[in-house]
Formats: sequence, structure tokens, C-alpha cells
Amino acid sequence: MTNPNKTIFLIDGSSYLYRAFHAMPPLTTSSGLPTGAVKGVANMLRNLRNENPNAHYLAIFDAKGKNFRHTIYKDYKANRPPMPPELREQLAPLKSICNAMGMPVVEIPDVEADDVIATLAVMGAKRGFPMVISSLDKDLMQLVEDPLIKMVNTINNKIYDVAGVEEKFGVHPNQIIDYLALVGDSSDNIPGVPKVGPKTAVKWLSEFKDLEGIIQNAENFLGVVGQNLRDSIQDLDRNVELVTLKKDVELPISLDGLLAATENQEELNKLFTSLEFKNWVRFYDQNTGEAEPPIASQPSKEYETVLSEKALKVWVEKLNKCSAFAIDTETSSLDTMTADLLGISLSCEEGEGCYIPIQHSYEGMPEQLSLVVIVKILGAAISTNQTKLVGQNLKFDLPILNRHGIEVKEFLGDTMLMSYVLNSTGTRHGLDKMAMHYLQYQPMKYEEVAGSASKQINFAQVEIPTATFYAAEDADITFRLFNLLDQRLQKEPKLINLLHTLEYPMLKSLIKVETNGAKINAKMLADYSSELGIKIDQLSKTAFKMAGEEFNMDSPKQLVEILYNKLELPVLKKTPKGQPSTNEDTLQRLAEEYELPKVIIKYRGLAKLKSTYTDSLINIQHPNTNRIHTSYQQAVTSTGRLSSTEPNLQNIPIKTAEGRKIREAFIAEEGNILISADYSQIELRIMAHLSGDKNLTYAFNNNIDVHSATAAEIFNVPLEAVTSEHRRSAKAINFGLIYGMSAFGLTRQLGIARHEAQAYLDTYFERYTGVREYMDSTKELAKKNLYVETILGRKLHVAEINASNGLRRQAAERAAINAPLQGSAADIIKKAMIDVDHWIGDDNPDIKMIMQVHDELIFEVKKSFATEALEQVTSLMESAVKLDIPLIVDANQGANWNEAH
Repeated sequence: MTNPNKTIFLIDGSSYLYRAFHAMPPLTTSSGLPTGAVKGVANMLRNLRNENPNAHYLAIFDAKGKNFRHTIYKDYKANRPPMPPELREQLAPLKSICNAMGMPVVEIPDVEADDVIATLAVMGAKRGFPMVISSLDKDLMQLVEDPLIKMVNTINNKIYDVAGVEEKFGVHPNQIIDYLALVGDSSDNIPGVPKVGPKTAVKWLSEFKDLEGIIQNAENFLGVVGQNLRDSIQDLDRNVELVTLKKDVELPISLDGLLAATENQEELNKLFTSLEFKNWVRFYDQNTGEAEPPIASQPSKEYETVLSEKALKVWVEKLNKCSAFAIDTETSSLDTMTADLLGISLSCEEGEGCYIPIQHSYEGMPEQLSLVVIVKILGAAISTNQTKLVGQNLKFDLPILNRHGIEVKEFLGDTMLMSYVLNSTGTRHGLDKMAMHYLQYQPMKYEEVAGSASKQINFAQVEIPTATFYAAEDADITFRLFNLLDQRLQKEPKLINLLHTLEYPMLKSLIKVETNGAKINAKMLADYSSELGIKIDQLSKTAFKMAGEEFNMDSPKQLVEILYNKLELPVLKKTPKGQPSTNEDTLQRLAEEYELPKVIIKYRGLAKLKSTYTDSLINIQHPNTNRIHTSYQQAVTSTGRLSSTEPNLQNIPIKTAEGRKIREAFIAEEGNILISADYSQIELRIMAHLSGDKNLTYAFNNNIDVHSATAAEIFNVPLEAVTSEHRRSAKAINFGLIYGMSAFGLTRQLGIARHEAQAYLDTYFERYTGVREYMDSTKELAKKNLYVETILGRKLHVAEINASNGLRRQAAERAAINAPLQGSAADIIKKAMIDVDHWIGDDNPDIKMIMQVHDELIFEVKKSFATEALEQVTSLMESAVKLDIPLIVDANQGANWNEAH
């Protein structure tokens, strides 16, 4: 057991490293290895331990790669130069020294060190440990609100508790987030409100307490600073997200596991000897002691190349005897329909694996087993033991295996989907990311094996010994991940059920949908592309005439020059760098009064359609089938929704004539017809089911137009007296509530006064009390559990629901309301796809499911079978999940997708 009276020091390793690099002379070993920064940090750590001999120490470092903040703001930390090569060389030895000193290194891919520190600080404080953060980073001051958490500046030994933060910044620690959102953070390239410095921010926060109070009173601020604040309101939410530290990072090892680390003096001596720190070697030679195993140690690896039938049969016996085995395929490309199978890797035990090369081709290569022999000997064993089979993204491997004669229809687990159902937002679910996240292990990268960019070779040309380590390691890691994730899932019966009844069957259905593909009318697309090109050219000429000169309509810089400098249009919003905005939202607002922005918007829309669809769809037709085979991703969105690439079907517009024209290009083969089956208002129906609201339920159960019914309630008029304007407003409210829209959002959408929008919402909740009660109870439950659930039991995490910052908390509350609705809709259409797929069966010549887009399924059907298919698909989709109100499907048929929709 750890001692809760012992202080835990959280060391900002990256900060220490840079400070030492700039402070120490450029020392090197006799072989030229830079060591100055390592020696400086090691000295600081030794001094810190001498001053606090009874404390625990954890060293936190920034990992490679970008994190969620770069997604929010692409210029985040863009002002920072890359780490100098002579400093990067010192990272590995420094981390080794930290571990050997009993100060375990914590470094998590795609997570900033500050977020790891925040998570550890809060975790330790909850356990009663006094936590001291050793860093100069002002972002971390927000954590000092907890009396058990303090910061120390080791340069002057200044301690920052609540009083220390207030003395330094003039604000309480719980105001640090709002303070930084206002003034910005130049070290992270976060722009604040122009001309708002520390004094102004402190004054405002002193008077209005928080950012929310400041925004509510924004109209009362005078002068340039007041206008700057109003112009920046939409950027403040982003700033709050950027500066707020995550306190729920999933750690690869428990706190107790980290605190169990002890100093390994023998290892330290080896490190100091190799780095030529002679005095330090003598110092540690005076001490003796035994070392404990290193943190997150990995099993030894035994990877075998299988080149003979005898060796292959040994692995067949292993498959027959084991309870689970991991498999991975190496291929000539990522196209499952044409890729050659180059090799198979297997693992039945952690640290063990093999690679069976099949079609490697390079000078001097050893003789490999033929595909025929492998299918006969190994393929039969894989098929026999398929219920033990584990993979990572089996949606790729299964069609490859099946196409090469190894029949696999069942499997035990897919680690990508296991990780996804455990926490859709906790990490990315690729193998390398998961290995680092769950195992703290960095696998060999494909680029290390095959090269990168123009120098990349095909995997067939990779030498077999190198290929063996890479491929067998992938199988080994997949096996380790399966064991770890399976243990975690055993505590989550709802998620196990979700995996086996929804995600795993969905994987099989998606393989069929992707293989089926969709036919397109290439000639029509080519003609339409030319037509769009003419329209785009005409719009360009119109814009040039309006501007009085030619300019690049795709250049924000030139748009600023034309719109704001030359034509002097009003600046409604500025970019983070202080330039007038030319984004879509700003142009839409300008277009309400000015003609040129309308032309630019139209130009952008057509140009995107041309490049993204009319041109690219022709190029991505499969050469063997002349069909489009989109790729569906199961483990990308946070809500469980599918996404698609090549092409992204979800983004094909439907409300514009141009978008509908694109859908017309999706056609059926001769003698066939397309069927589109689309759930009607599914998220509102789910809201009615979950809330049990009597008015909403009554409308759906009695087949009354729900938007007209809502309009009648809000405007207090009989149903037959509802106007189209009434209905439009009610529709905006109904769908807006799903996404947590406020009165401000409704004001913008309907073009009405804010008090009028608020009155609409107040009336709505008076009439639909069940919806209000559901929303309130959902938020309360989310605050307690930190997650919400879909109808089928999917967990959707909302970690910021208890955030002290109002803006972040409100965003999480909106997500808590929306996630069960979107997530349940996602689960329902997945269940419908599985049910319909089971009805269709394998190799049915009469009907094929060819696409899924949002709440819509598209089928290609023989004309003679269309009536039966329409009825059966509608019935299966409407009965996919039993709700308290009916699920309704709008299903139609047509010669093309647009006609069928």
C-alpha cells in the first residue's frame, strides 16, 4: 500500500529539459553524443530529491504528435520551432535516467504533458496525497484550486497555493481559465481579445466573476476594447477549450503501479558510465541495493519466420490447442478487392509470434511456401478455429483471407472495436496508438520497414527478416491488446452485448456493402463537371466585375483586400490573428445585404462540388467493377455513427439542386432499380421515447405532423390554423433542442429578437414538460456518472460535465442531451442494417445493400423484386428496435438515387 501522507511531485519533464538545454554548456561524450541538457536535468532532479527525500516522483513528458487542441485550432503552438536535433538526441537517455532513479516516465500519445499532470494531480488529491507540480507553466495554475495541489518554481522555490496564484495573477485559480481565454497565451500561440491585457482581464473578472458574466455584459463595454470583446465572443469558447486542462486522461498504468517504482542503482551506474558522468558513477558506487522491474516492462519477444511445411504444422498445432490467437495480413495494397496476400502473421501467446511470407520478391530471398500449400495446411486450421480468431480491423483482413481461399465467417474479437466501445473518445483506435495508450509500447512503424513518400517500396520487396519482426509484432500486440481489453470488458456486460449483437455483426454487413459498391453514370458526371466549370467561370467573371478587378477567389488574403479594404464592407468577425474573417458564416451574414459575398458563396459551393464529387467520383471508380466502393469506418465518431471515405457519402448535399444532380449520377445496372429507405425524424422520435412527453408522444402515435403540433402549442393556435411560418419556427426549435440550441442560436436562425426567441423556448418547455424533465435528469445523471447511454447501452463519455468553467460545462451539458439521441439513432440504423442483411443473405441475385448515409439505406434491386423488397425493407427497419412510439420509414424506388430518395 502507498502512504497517503507522502507528497507526490509531478515533474514537467519537457519544461526541465528545455530549461537545462539553455542553461548548460554544450557538453558531449567522446563519441559526440550531446549530454548537457541530460546532466542539467539529472542534477535538478537529484537536488529536488535531496530536499524532499521522502516524496514520490513522477516525470511527465510531452509525446510526439498532435492532440485534440490542434483539431480545435490549427495554429495551436504553430509559433514554436521544432526541437533542435542536439536536444532530441538527449530525450531517450534522460527518460532512462528518470526511470532508473525511481521517477517513472509517463508519456501518452496524442496527449499533452499538462493534461497528464492535471489527471495525476486530481487523482492523487482525491486519494489524499499532497500533490506538488514542479513546472513554470501558468496553465497548471488552474489546478491549485484544490487545497492538496500546489505548484513550485524550483528556480526560486516559490510555492503557489491559492494565495500565491492570486498574488501573481490577481485572480483566483478557478478564474485562470477565463483569464487566459481573455489575454491569450503567446507561448501556445493562443490569441486573446485584442488590447485586453492582464489589468483589463483582472478588472473584468473581479467585477463579473467569470467569462459568462463578462459576455452577458459585453454590450456595456465602451471603446475599442469593448468592440474587440464583442468581435471575439465566438473565439472565446475556443480559447476556453484550448486552455482548459483535461483531468480524465486514461493512464496506461495505475497510480499505485507508478508509485511502486524504486531506484535502480545498477542501471543508473550503467547510464552514467555510458554518458561519461564520471563523478556521478563514483557517487552511486558508494550505494548498494536491488532494483525492481522497470515500469511497464514488456515480455521478451520470440518471432519466427515460417518457411517450411514442418514449421507451419507446428503453428497449426498451436492454433488447435490455444484458446485464442491473433492474426494479421500483409498485402500489396489497401484495396481489399485486388490486393495480393504477401504474408500472414500469428500469435497465440504474449511475446510470441510468427510470420509466414508468401509472395516476397527481391534478390537473394529465401524460398517461400506457396499460397496453395499455405491454404491447404494453415487455411484449414484457421477456418476450423475461426471462433478463436482475433484481429485488429478485421473488416480489412477477412475479405483478404476469404478472397485467397481461407474461409473465415466468424471470429472471437476485434481489438479496434473493443477499444471503441469502451471509450469512443478516449484514444484513437489504430494499432500503434492503442499500443502506446494501453501497453505503453511503441511498435515498429510501416515507414521504418518500407520507407516513406516517393522512396516507399512495396511490402513484397521488404526483406523477410525485417518483415517478420514487423508483421509478427503486429500480431503479438493485437493478442496482448485483446487480453487486456477483454479483461476490462468483463466488467461491462452492456458493452459486451453491444459488441456481439451490434458492432461485430455490423462489421460483417459492412464488408458486403463495401464489396457490392454503387454504380455511377460516369458520362453524366463528366458532362456535369463541364457544366459546373462553365458556371464557376461565369461566377468568377461576375465577381471580378463587381470588384472592379480580377482576384483569386480561393485566397482569403485577396478576399480581405477586396471585401474590406477596397469595398469597405463591415468587419463582422476577425480571425485569431486579427484579420477580418472570410469564413462561410461571415460571408452568409454579409450576403444578407451585399451582392459580392453571395457570388463568392455560390462560387465556393460549386467549386467544392466539382473537385470533391464530379471529378473525383470518376477517378475512384474501381477498374474491375466500374463501381464506387466507399470505405466505412466504425470506430471514428464519438456517437457510434458510421463515417465514410472515398467518397464521403455523408457530405453529398441534398437540399441544393446541384447536390441532387450528384445523386442522380448514382444509378442501377440494366434491369435493376434503386430503393432508398430513410428513417423519418428519428432523433425526435427517440426524444419522445426517452422523455415520455405526453404531447410529443401523442403527435407521433397519432401520425400528426410533429412540427405543426409543436407550432400549435407554442403559438396557441388550432392545428388547422398553423401557418408555414409557424411550422418553420417550430421545426427550428424541435431540431435545435436536440443540439442544445439556446435563445441566441434561435435568434440567429429565425432572424428574430432574442427576447422573442427566449419566449418561444419558455413556451415550448411549458407545453412539453416531459422534454424539460428528461433534459434535466439526463444532465444530473451525466454529472454523476460522467457518461450517458444510448437505448442499446452504448456509453458516451462527457468528462467536462462538472467543469468549473461555465462555457465548457454548458458544452458538455449540450453533448449529454444530444449524445443519447444521435447515439441511439446510430445504434438503430446499425441494427436495421444487420436485420436487413440477414434477410438478404449471401450472394442474393435479387437485392444488394449498396450504401448507408445518415439515417438512410440504399439498395440495388431487380425490378421484378422491387415491390417485395420495398415492403420487407420497410418492415425490418421499422421493427429494428421497439420504442414507445412508432419508427417510420420513408421508402421509395427510382432509376437513380435522387429519384428514389
